[in-house]
Amino acid sequence: MDLALDVLSWFCLVAGVLFGITAGIGLLRLPDLFTRMHAAGIGDTLAAALILLGLMLQAGLTLNLVKLVLIMVFILLTSPTSTHALAKAALHGGVKPLLDLGPGTGRDDPPSKT
Repeated sequence: MDLALDVLSWFCLVAGVLFGITAGIGLLRLPDLFTRMHAAGIGDTLAAALILLGLMLQAGLTLNLVKLVLIMVFILLTSPTSTHALAKAALHGGVKPLLDLGPGTGRDDPPSKT
């Protein structure tokens, strides 16, 4: 049973790190503010949740588990809320989302005459 918990815990930890790296790459590679905030809000929340879940599995039934659960609840409530508030503030500040993704995407092509 301990081996199964260790394997599941390490799987959660590694998956959390991979999601965190993916969110970081998204922050660098995505074209505008809103898509970058999407990567940061979802990627970092999922990464933190998976890492905390892996730590919870390692902690067992202790006081540390209660603390980790409280941290997870706090992150799951505040991260999406802050991302939404930032996006709303950007929209009210006049930042426009990027809608034209360039040639070949179908968004900038003229309508067909068929």
